[in-house]
Amino acid sequence: MANFSYYMPSRIFFGPGSVKKLSRARLPAGPGLLITGGSSTTKLGYVDKVCAALAEGGHEMTVYRDVQPNPTIENVRACAALARAQGCSFVVGLGGGSSIDTAKAAACMATNDGDWWDYVHGGSGKGQRLKNDPLPIVAITTTAGTGTEADPFTVITNGEEKIGGGNDRTFPTISIVDPDFMMTVPPHLTAYQGFDALFHACEGFLATCASPISEMFSLKAIELIGKSLPRAVENGADADARADVALANTLAGFVETLSSCTSEHAIEHALSGLHPGLPHGAGLIMISLAYYKRFASVCADKLAQMAHALGREDGDFVAALADLQHACRVDGLKLSDYGVSPDRFAQYADHAFADMGALFRVDAQPLSKEDVIAILTESYR
Repeated sequence: MANFSYYMPSRIFFGPGSVKKLSRARLPAGPGLLITGGSSTTKLGYVDKVCAALAEGGHEMTVYRDVQPNPTIENVRACAALARAQGCSFVVGLGGGSSIDTAKAAACMATNDGDWWDYVHGGSGKGQRLKNDPLPIVAITTTAGTGTEADPFTVITNGEEKIGGGNDRTFPTISIVDPDFMMTVPPHLTAYQGFDALFHACEGFLATCASPISEMFSLKAIELIGKSLPRAVENGADADARADVALANTLAGFVETLSSCTSEHAIEHALSGLHPGLPHGAGLIMISLAYYKRFASVCADKLAQMAHALGREDGDFVAALADLQHACRVDGLKLSDYGVSPDRFAQYADHAFADMGALFRVDAQPLSKEDVIAILTESYR
């Protein structure tokens, strides 16, 4: 058995009503910055609930509401400047991965000089190290997809580059996983987000850096998604299904921390980096069948374990994945509907290697540029 390490410093409060824990949370004295996007967190009252709980703890909050679905470096710059101007002592990311990832990056830039891209590894990032600790980060997820409440990573878009990064300093200090905040997510987004969580678990299970601890979390996350994601898509008010998928998402976040995503995520980031209207989870769904076929000869046992976790007795993971996509009504997605074009397949492949090439290094077998083009070709319609 190979050596491994285990480190997961975030304090996570899970379950209905967990947002109330914020009133007694151990946060530094002073005001905070709440970062969110769109209008749903405001209209549904989540912003008010979070601010009220923090007010009980003596914290006045400033709210930033303009995070994009694929969060941009401009969002990070604006939030960092606001945190500095208001003298904020901590930041809160409320929403999906976009809001929480922006909060993580802004927390870093509120206390460090330069620009976020100075500290990004990959692409045109300068790969510098943070000199100062970020502001403490509170993550409150309203979706079950990214796992960012349970990992240190943040994905930010700068022009055509969409790159993930993070380190031990960018773990959330406190994370709230309250399924009550997820009940109104529309069916198609529930599916996209659930499959994102699924692939975090699957990729981490196949990655060469997987450990017994990460594998345990992977299989449980896969099992919960197979059991409950179709139910959550069919009936968003199914509290048990929502809780199962929320827990699966957090467990998959542990997997990202303890193992790694693989090149499936690098390929999709290249697609949605060049086509910002492509939802990340949808992109993963559309390339997944062709992607996992590539590993059948070298990961037969692990693929069978994942298939069994999804409830398929014959051990055919690709077939189990296709069945789950059909059950969640996402098997009809088309890359062409999002502007993806075959004449750009080589460009997408180049971006995948240039922007997040490190993920290719933990694949169970090496993939070439030609392999990536073949995956896109097989996935395209």
